[in-house]
Amino acid sequence: MGIRVAVAGASGYAGGELLRLLAGHPEFDLVTATAHSQAGQRVDSVHPQLVGLDHTFAETVPETLAEADLVFLALPHGQSAALAAQLPAGVRVVDLGADHRLADGDAWARYYGGPHAGAWTYGLPELPGQAERIAAATRVANTGCYAATIILALAPLIAAGVAEPADVVVVAASGTSGAGRAAKTHLLASEVMGDLSPYKVGAHQHVPEIKQASGATGLSFTPVLAPMPRGILATVTALPAGPADPREVLAQAYADSPFVHLLPEGRWPHTAATLGSNSCHLQAGVDVDSGRLIVVAALDNLGKGAAGQAVQNANLMFGLPETTGLSPLGVTP
Repeated sequence: MGIRVAVAGASGYAGGELLRLLAGHPEFDLVTATAHSQAGQRVDSVHPQLVGLDHTFAETVPETLAEADLVFLALPHGQSAALAAQLPAGVRVVDLGADHRLADGDAWARYYGGPHAGAWTYGLPELPGQAERIAAATRVANTGCYAATIILALAPLIAAGVAEPADVVVVAASGTSGAGRAAKTHLLASEVMGDLSPYKVGAHQHVPEIKQASGATGLSFTPVLAPMPRGILATVTALPAGPADPREVLAQAYADSPFVHLLPEGRWPHTAATLGSNSCHLQAGVDVDSGRLIVVAALDNLGKGAAGQAVQNANLMFGLPETTGLSPLGVTP
């Protein structure tokens, strides 16, 4: 028996991807998978891609999770904090929800509402010094999917003084799995196929998280729902703060990163290339008309944007190589 792992909220899309990754992980052993309405059902009846995974969903209560060494919380926003507070202090926890990402209680109240549960160690290892902080933590707040995409594109430019932090504009498209598994009319295939639609324009909940982690002070973010199951493509632009090549900055920032890849000049990221991987693909340039810096980033919202990122964080928390059980290679077509 290796490191005992439990997944709360394992019936959702991110939870199912976690189960898939854990099934191939050499050190993590799944001992408990919990759900709400699907409690009592076999895992492979809810996730048919996991055929042969011999587990039945248990009820999501602290008693079913407390015996694990590591708990992943893949619950809806606002539901993680109360459950995490009831787990023993010795249990390491990675929260895929938003409950513990924000340090600013006012920002939480403005974008999410309800009481602020406080901030945990932020789970984006590629930020300077963050991998060491994650390795020393027992509680880690996983990134949001849009947030991971945009922060990886933007943070090095602001940190290097290349981009103006007060004027950042982002347009990003995401697949429908980012909205969760609950049945919603606007996510029906007949509503989504052949259509692009913006949503939460000017008020997306990932804005304060992106600003907190990237150093941006002014951010205009327009998310777009795209007719695909998974993937995010973000176009990030900012005014230049000085004469510098954004590609050189990104190349230096991610020279040793196993999962963030600056593509060769002339090749632009696309979502299909990151499908099923824990990678983020980047390309950068300068707009010849406006002079704005442009970075385009792509990742799998269920991989590097959720479950893969969570496993990467957990690896660090247990002193394992961060690449353990994860692949930088995508699956296409």
